[in-house]
Amino acid sequence: MTDSPSPEEAPRRRPQQRKQVLLRLDPSVYDALARWAGDELRSANAQIEFLLRRALAEAGRLPGEAGPLPRRGRPPGGGAPGPPSA
Repeated sequence: MTDSPSPEEAPRRRPQQRKQVLLRLDPSVYDALARWAGDELRSANAQIEFLLRRALAEAGRLPGEAGPLPRRGRPPGGGAPGPPSA
């Protein structure tokens, strides 16, 4: 027996780890950002990433390998919620 994985058992690629960054902002700038994020149903962190990606794209500097923004919240469902099933 060998220890090398067969094609069926090839190791899965791990999703790329999200980079953590400490960001210092003026409190009034953060408050405005948080209000804007709330208006668009995003977290402040997601709003910052959205704005940074948009600025990079507009400047022609968004890397081609940058994946889409991760979806947050509930997965898309099938219409309006109905009564609970018994």
